Amino acid sequence: MKKDKKDKPANSLQLLRRILSLYLRPYLSVLGLAALCMFVSSGMTGALAYLMKPMIDKLFEAHEQAALIPVCIAVMTVFVLRGIANYGNEVSTSYIGQRIVADIQSQLYAHLLGADLAFFHKNPPGQLMSRMTSDISVMRYTVSEALTGMGRSTLTLIFLVFVMFRQDWRMAIASFIVFPLASLLVANLGKRLRRNSASTQAEMAHFSSVLAETFQGIRHVKAYGMEGHEQERTGGIIENLFRLALKSVRISSIAMPITETLSGIAIVVVLLYGGGRVVRGETTTGALFSFITAFLMAYDPMKRMAKLNGVVQMGLAASERVMGILDMPPAILDKLDAVPIFVTHPCIRFENVNFWYEDGTHALKDFSLEVPEGKTVALVGASGSGKSTVLNLIPRFYDVQEGRVLIDSMDIRNATIDSLRGNLAFVSQEIAIFDDTVRANIAYGRAGASEEEIIEAAKAAAAHGFIMEMQNGYDTQVGAQGVKLSGGQRQRIAIARAMLRNAPILLLDEATSALDTESERLVQAALRRLRAGRTTLVVAHRLSTIRDADVICALDEGRLVETGNHEALLQKGGVYARLYGLQLSQQETEKP
Repeated sequence: MKKDKKDKPANSLQLLRRILSLYLRPYLSVLGLAALCMFVSSGMTGALAYLMKPMIDKLFEAHEQAALIPVCIAVMTVFVLRGIANYGNEVSTSYIGQRIVADIQSQLYAHLLGADLAFFHKNPPGQLMSRMTSDISVMRYTVSEALTGMGRSTLTLIFLVFVMFRQDWRMAIASFIVFPLASLLVANLGKRLRRNSASTQAEMAHFSSVLAETFQGIRHVKAYGMEGHEQERTGGIIENLFRLALKSVRISSIAMPITETLSGIAIVVVLLYGGGRVVRGETTTGALFSFITAFLMAYDPMKRMAKLNGVVQMGLAASERVMGILDMPPAILDKLDAVPIFVTHPCIRFENVNFWYEDGTHALKDFSLEVPEGKTVALVGASGSGKSTVLNLIPRFYDVQEGRVLIDSMDIRNATIDSLRGNLAFVSQEIAIFDDTVRANIAYGRAGASEEEIIEAAKAAAAHGFIMEMQNGYDTQVGAQGVKLSGGQRQRIAIARAMLRNAPILLLDEATSALDTESERLVQAALRRLRAGRTTLVVAHRLSTIRDADVICALDEGRLVETGNHEALLQKGGVYARLYGLQLSQQETEKP
């Protein structure tokens, strides 16, 4: 534990250096303008404190009439220049801060899009959304505030300290007792704030995850009367967030009374020492007031820096979480020598494939299979037999640990991922419908598709009829996750999207699972037309939908146990015949 604590400052410095070196470089010209504005603003603050000496000595002590106009002009000039410089500093530093965080957010989103499926299985959507929103918001505020406040406060403090030494170096040294003590306090509080902020952001991610689960499953929550349970569950998280927020306020606020007390001590020391010197005639009243003004003005940037340290520590805690995601390389990447794949003979072949998930589940065991060009091969088996895993290996959602997967005699790991997936059309039982128009959801299958092609795909998927019955036809907004559509309608739009893709290889995972009998009949006819001349791999639990497949392969516990057509497998009386018999008896039982 001690070692970790010692490492914290180094980690903070490394994080700051990384953010500034990677993301600040494109905006150095704007940073130069910001630095100039900071310098002018801070210099004018110091000049204001310095002007107290001629104001007191010449106007109030010596009553020099000739000095009135020059002093007033000087004071007015200082305020005007400081106002302009403050504006330039605020705008330029805010631009840099917001731009840096926007760049990080874009990079994070692109990184998440490139992550493999295993990553998303380990990290719930709510937690990833928290990093994209909550953590990024903290970083945005931190970077903007730090760039705006820290540099200007530091420069202002330097100029004011210079004025203090210029007026009386002995008094300056005597008053400096407050600075080291305040610095030690700020450093200690900063560490505590960072730990508390890390806990707060972790709890916020948990909260986001719970909310996402609850809202996505709201029908089940209501159906089972679990509103009270969910309220109790989220209530505990909300209370934790409240306690953490209150703790953060207590930690950051404790610096205020302590620094006020230290500043009071320093002022008393200055008055006792400086006042004595004025009485003895060793210095002027103006010099003393100029010194006190500089000291009091220096207190404000010190206070801002103390507050900013807390903000920076919270930002660093958020940065650790964001950078932690960015530092996770995707498990599925293009090889350095990967080349585009041009599929002319869409034959798929699995050679002695072994695959297991991170939890140790051995999904495929010495699995070999060939899907001939232009043929339809169906995979059947009980749940957990490895059917969907076979499909997931083809687009490289996962990579095999042993063996090879080949398309057109090429190991798919030697092909670029984009070119590989460009040759595939995929329809899953997990239907992805986006909060957009019907047209946009179908066109998701191929960028730049024409209106005629979209309508043709919809007709082929038996979707055109119900689309035209909608109020705005193809321009109808379907809502989040297609909430305005029925299950069968969502499935047909997903199939139309795959049809529009017009790829040489089709991957269908329970593609007709949500269709009624009439729609299924229409879609099956459309799929038969679509499969002509294309290589198709089908996973289906409803065995009636794959009776016309060229080859049916039965899987059991990750192994290929039998192959053949429908009639041959029924005569064999093995796994397929048993599954088929069970479904027939179930259908007979369900008949009214």
